[in-house]
Amino acid sequence: MTKIRPQLFIENAAQVVSCVGDKMSEICPLTNVSIVIQDGVIIEVCPQEDVKNRYVRDNCNVIDATGKVVAPGFIDSHTHLVFYGSRVEEYAAKLYGNVEENLKKLEMKTGPNRTIELTRDQPASELLNQSKKRMYSMLKHGTTTVESKSGYGLTIESELKILEVGRNLQDETPMDVINTFLGAHGFPEGMTKAQYLKVIIEEMIPQVGKQNLAKFCDVWCDDGYFTAEESRQILEAGLAAGMLPKIHADAYSYIGGSDLAADMKMISIDHLNYTPDHVMKRLADSKVVGVVMPALDFAVAHKKPFNARRMLDSGMTIALATDMCPACYTTSMQFVMQLACRLYQFSVEEAIKAATWGGAKALNLEDRGTIAVGQLADLQIWDVPNYKHVAYELGSNLVDTVIKRGEVVYEERAKILENVEF
Repeated sequence: MTKIRPQLFIENAAQVVSCVGDKMSEICPLTNVSIVIQDGVIIEVCPQEDVKNRYVRDNCNVIDATGKVVAPGFIDSHTHLVFYGSRVEEYAAKLYGNVEENLKKLEMKTGPNRTIELTRDQPASELLNQSKKRMYSMLKHGTTTVESKSGYGLTIESELKILEVGRNLQDETPMDVINTFLGAHGFPEGMTKAQYLKVIIEEMIPQVGKQNLAKFCDVWCDDGYFTAEESRQILEAGLAAGMLPKIHADAYSYIGGSDLAADMKMISIDHLNYTPDHVMKRLADSKVVGVVMPALDFAVAHKKPFNARRMLDSGMTIALATDMCPACYTTSMQFVMQLACRLYQFSVEEAIKAATWGGAKALNLEDRGTIAVGQLADLQIWDVPNYKHVAYELGSNLVDTVIKRGEVVYEERAKILENVEF
């Protein structure tokens, strides 16, 4: 029998966090195993002593992960990655004192309208450069797949441009970028909601579908935004154009968005701050993934943080996401997991599963999120001996190496400091 010469071996890890299994608490850590990779795919996870009998090792790439943890790459299933500038002055003004007075002194638009104002007319090259910088920071923190929503343009031209930038990011970086059309992120100035709803359904969605620019169609269903019925119209139009439905719902009110998610058996529902318990059970039964974002609740000091424990106990599949955007500027899924564990009663195992396998489910991806035969070799190696450090080492970046489709795309090499006394 001819032995195979694989693309890559990963050996000697203290733990391999496989994340296999359908329960949110299952991460199935393995020891004394080798991960064998060929053509960007995991072809075997086996005892290390079996490798020498099955594979040619001479002149092969081997990563010695002694004393380290191997985990699936993070899958960030909710971001607003493509935007221009920041809202740092607004963020700082909201941290102290009389917030209304502080914001008034800025003498500028605030909130999403400020980002729309900054982003809408920027050339695609500028949006690409800023977004690429954010993506590489995500990569260094262990993220290998990222979802990117439009929604900071609210005109046909600018929404298409944002989605095109997302497609270019897919081509120009090692990461996979999954585009979501979110023209229904608000309303442009000078247009009624009814007028804009017509533009979304009759003009924007057909163009996005025709150009195959997005996998998903999303809508913000909340008080002051789109009603449940308006959301249904938008998402049904998206389905007709080939885009699967997602929904921002129950972030600041419960107006039926989560019921609609269950009715339509959507891929995911995101935010869930005001979702009632009985609807959580409906979402679990309908296999709608709940995407929760601890860093957003933290960044905006949300008055009603989501109740993750009730969602988990109801049987819902949960994904953790950064919600990287001007109001929640973080590129670290590790930070998100630490907030989830300390503030939302996730176990470490549930947080890891939600940031990997759960993220894959929220993006309807079956080929990643676990370390198993047939899965993409999208992996990260943490420079710690036990996976629980990911919740324990607050504010740290544990990532030593990131592997995308079997290729090492990031390495953090320790620098040796000579002649320094500690």
